[in-house]
Amino acid sequence: MSSSTDKQEQVYRKTIRVLVGSQLMAGAGLAAGISVGALLAEEMTGSTGAAGLPAALFTLGSAIAAGLVGRISQSHGRRIGLGIGYSVGATGAAGIVLAAILGSLPLLFVSLLLYGSGTATNLQARYAGADLAKPSRRGRAISTVLVATTLGAVLGPNLIELTGSIAGSLGVRELAGPFMLAVLAYGTAGVVVFVFMRPDPLLMARALASRVSQQTKDQKQTTSDTDSRRTVRLAAAAMIITQMVMIAIMTMTPIHMRSHEHSLAAVGLIISIHIAAMYLPSPLTGLLVDRFGYRRILASGGLILLATGILASVAPASSMILLGVTLGLLGLGWNFGLIAGTAAVTQATPLSRRASTQGSVDLAVSLAGATGGMGSGFIMASSSFAMLGLVGGLLGLAILPLLIAYRE
Repeated sequence: MSSSTDKQEQVYRKTIRVLVGSQLMAGAGLAAGISVGALLAEEMTGSTGAAGLPAALFTLGSAIAAGLVGRISQSHGRRIGLGIGYSVGATGAAGIVLAAILGSLPLLFVSLLLYGSGTATNLQARYAGADLAKPSRRGRAISTVLVATTLGAVLGPNLIELTGSIAGSLGVRELAGPFMLAVLAYGTAGVVVFVFMRPDPLLMARALASRVSQQTKDQKQTTSDTDSRRTVRLAAAAMIITQMVMIAIMTMTPIHMRSHEHSLAAVGLIISIHIAAMYLPSPLTGLLVDRFGYRRILASGGLILLATGILASVAPASSMILLGVTLGLLGLGWNFGLIAGTAAVTQATPLSRRASTQGSVDLAVSLAGATGGMGSGFIMASSSFAMLGLVGGLLGLAILPLLIAYRE
């Protein structure tokens, strides 16, 4: 038993190292769509109302990919599922660059769907970190994988002008530059996972679980079946709300800033602050989840999103400081919701259906993000960024009555 435990710990640590390496690269791919996707669509379509389409499309693609990556991982392990997901994301990024060269909107929209696979895989990687983690440190395992995304995700937006200059020198639209970086980032992440994630953490977790006596498994299964569905529904609903609010406000921030004559460098800085707040607090958030439980952290996330919406509705567009605080709070609220919700889903779902359930949850979360991205463009076109922030804040507050409705 001691030998088995030592082996589990050894593979767990190796898995975390591999995931950290892949996430460092994948973060840069994630940042491209966040930073300039809306601006590229606005430039190619000539319509502000269409600026929400990229977020909606790559989030819809992320939803489809989340379900598929989850199913592939359930059948063949995390290594195959994540490797394929990143490869499809790299293909989508390459398609976006080609669409910008050709001026083809149909190709742009199809490629944005494929590009969403990278986003989904980036998030699905957090589950792999928890497969072999002890229950008492699942939150920290999830947070370690998420925080590894920070370097690439924060660096990416600040390379907008550099990658844009490189694209321009090649005769390509400058806004396609970050997607050229995404091709390399997602492609490298896929190779790292596929080559080095051996043995597979999910397959090993199943093998270890199969050695437990049938009586113990039956007792655990009875307890799990009693509580897991309610826990999964609550966690999924909270992550759905969190994702919808985050995508909606984040997507329209570059449009809001550009309409008030902020530079691309300023846009990149604000988005970098947002992404840093999404990922950098992860170690602390994971520790809080492990210590105080997921319910309290979900409640805190809802209150942070409410504060975000209120600030977004009153902050002057000319104030870089207040815009930075607003997007920082938005990222922090998302971080609380995602880590607490992920820990709850992992804890409540047995290994026999864990990956597929996680994929289904992420599918719903991504669809909610697509709805938020699409709706944000229409709200901005018909009203204002202030109204968008107010609506987002009220949606975030809805997490609290959900926690009451799903009392333990």
